[in-house]
Amino acid sequence: MKSYDTKSIRNICLVGHGGSGKTSLAETMLFNAGVTNRIGKVNDGNTVSDYLQEEVQRHISISTSLIPIEHKDVKVNVLDTPGYSDFIGEVISTLRVVETSVFVISGVDGLEVQAEIIWDLVEEKQLPKVIFINKLDRENSNAEKVLDRLKSTYPNTRFVQMQIPVGKEAAFEGVVGMFQPDIPDQYIDDIAILKEALAEAAAEADDELLMKYLDGESLNDEELKTITAKGLAQNMIVPVLFGSVEKNLGVKEFAQFLADYVPAPTPIDKKAALVFKTLADPYLGKMTFFKVYGGTFTSETVVYNANREVEEKLGQLFYLRGKNQDNTASVQAGDIAVVAKLQETKTGDTFTTKEKGIQLDGIEFPKPALPLSVKPKSKGDEDKLGSALARLVDEDPTISVGKNTETKQTILSGLGEMQLDIVGEKLARKFGVAVETEVPKVPYRETIKKLVQVEGKHKKQSGGHGQYGHVWIKMQPNPEKDFEFNEEVFGGAVPRNYFPAVEKGLREAVADGFLAGYPMTNVKFTLYDGSYHSVDSSEMAFKLAAHLAFKKGAEMANAVLMEPVVEAEVKVPEAFMGDVIGDLNSKRGKVLGMEPNGKCQVIKAHVPQSEMMRYSIDLKAMTQGRGTFTTQFIGYEEVPARLSDALVAQLKKEHQHHE
Repeated sequence: MKSYDTKSIRNICLVGHGGSGKTSLAETMLFNAGVTNRIGKVNDGNTVSDYLQEEVQRHISISTSLIPIEHKDVKVNVLDTPGYSDFIGEVISTLRVVETSVFVISGVDGLEVQAEIIWDLVEEKQLPKVIFINKLDRENSNAEKVLDRLKSTYPNTRFVQMQIPVGKEAAFEGVVGMFQPDIPDQYIDDIAILKEALAEAAAEADDELLMKYLDGESLNDEELKTITAKGLAQNMIVPVLFGSVEKNLGVKEFAQFLADYVPAPTPIDKKAALVFKTLADPYLGKMTFFKVYGGTFTSETVVYNANREVEEKLGQLFYLRGKNQDNTASVQAGDIAVVAKLQETKTGDTFTTKEKGIQLDGIEFPKPALPLSVKPKSKGDEDKLGSALARLVDEDPTISVGKNTETKQTILSGLGEMQLDIVGEKLARKFGVAVETEVPKVPYRETIKKLVQVEGKHKKQSGGHGQYGHVWIKMQPNPEKDFEFNEEVFGGAVPRNYFPAVEKGLREAVADGFLAGYPMTNVKFTLYDGSYHSVDSSEMAFKLAAHLAFKKGAEMANAVLMEPVVEAEVKVPEAFMGDVIGDLNSKRGKVLGMEPNGKCQVIKAHVPQSEMMRYSIDLKAMTQGRGTFTTQFIGYEEVPARLSDALVAQLKKEHQHHE
């Protein structure tokens, strides 16, 4: 593939709901451009775009793939993104590097949830949009209906119909374009109406042509083409095109439209490139996808990573088409390429020069909200699992890995169940580590409710030395500190050299808890009396006496189970408020209030952490995937008495099972 200069490059991403035909559109464009000799089918698992094993098995895209298509003298970098909500991170990183987003919408199902969610992201970035209404050969497809729904959902958007679909459903034959040379007689009047609508919507994109239009003069085709390109680049209009990818109708016209009207990248005057995707390939190692914003990058040179403040040597640069590589000596501003085996670089980093360089804005990913505990099936695989997870986190910034020191579990978090299932599959297939997963354990705590005074006596007499330790201890609630130990012993009832042993005994006892094996916190202990034996007393005996005192005291002082509580912020469209608040109440949440945020409301609530472990799945179901949430740990609260006994019994059982 030759190198193209900036003005001959178009970067577009295909976005939309899963199953609307994005990958099939890319495949058909490849076929039409003469790159492939057959059109790959998603259901047959033989597409250029979806080549990862997990994609082939599921017949869906899970990773953005790069499909450069050469159309006459223009290179269109088509980035085919996943349409499933778990992989929204792939969409977000791709939107960062394209000049135009193409919404592929099913002519049968119309505007679906994931497309609406992505629409809001694209609006935030003020990125130009093009619409391709697909599947017009299918039963119950209706281009007019879909377009009307778009207009009513987004009343402030100027949708401009660029073509007329010919025939309906099985009789769909293709499109008549606004600027095609030989418009059939029966469409001349309709095309004239479309041209008038285009002039009205886009004339202000060009001051000179606006004056002409306002003076009542009609614009000729060349002038209409000018305002189409300018209006699209300025995000004033959203051109709408039609077709059936499966029948290869309207796809050639769509590719021509991209080449003619989609804005080329605008280079900056510094040498800089942004890394927007990382892929862990078992054969090639780490593959780093980057877009050049300014200057030219060449193979086998050293660049400066502005985020990590290190130099990295770029090896062989290549263009990627699906999984096929095409080496290149250099990459121009505006183009997108890949390099393998970089050590330090991560998604969101900037390549630049050390002197007078620049750091480009990174990429903000949604925070993972669905946690899962993972452990290797084979005992010795802990290290292997650790390094495999680190590589997968590099590849996908919407997953995170952490260690919960209290429950001793490795916690893998992601955006959804399918994403985490796929991580499990990749661990086994790519890295040879099979894992077991479960809902993470909740790090409960225990505490006491009242002040008590208890005696602990450890006395054993056997041949030779005996063992003797005897303490009186005051145990009381202490909200200020997790653990406090004081002594108020008078007259040497317990010699000073045994105080550390008593404290150690209490610390050990506290760590194991009393009710269900969880650490006991917020307790103050005061050693105030006891006795000793000049021969039989020892540190061990006093430590065991402290253990006994703790057990007795915890029972007398009404030991209770405490649970971690989080502050949740749930952002949902207004229509779902009632359901979401009702659900939070049923999860023992305390709703603190609400505040508007754009078209949504943000609900704040304090909720027990145990109730939020699968909340990501519940919220998705309640809000059709439109709700998002974050949580932050705020402290511990007592488990309500009505739940406590059953929970303690269950936790005790689990604890014994794990020992």
